[in-house]
Amino acid sequence: MDIHVTHNPAHSRFEVTIDDQLAVCDYRRDGQTLVLPHTLVPVALQGRGVAAQLVRAALEWARAEKLKVEPWCSYVASYMHRHPETRDLLAAP
Repeated sequence: MDIHVTHNPAHSRFEVTIDDQLAVCDYRRDGQTLVLPHTLVPVALQGRGVAAQLVRAALEWARAEKLKVEPWCSYVASYMHRHPETRDLLAAP
């Protein structure tokens, strides 16, 4: 499935709309840290890789902005654990 994630800085989130349903990865920027507290994918869109695409876009943006990441969302933490190439983005505990 071709998913086009959009960065919506006015709402502090990365988002995609599929079949009139909105999926989001919210963030909060705290200085040089990007806090990722919440990822929401409607049930009808689950299992299609939507959450992974949202998180990937957020992490790519963090890297481009030279930000460290605090994955408060359990899905984001799991994603980063499964993708070791993103672990250098983790903020120090």
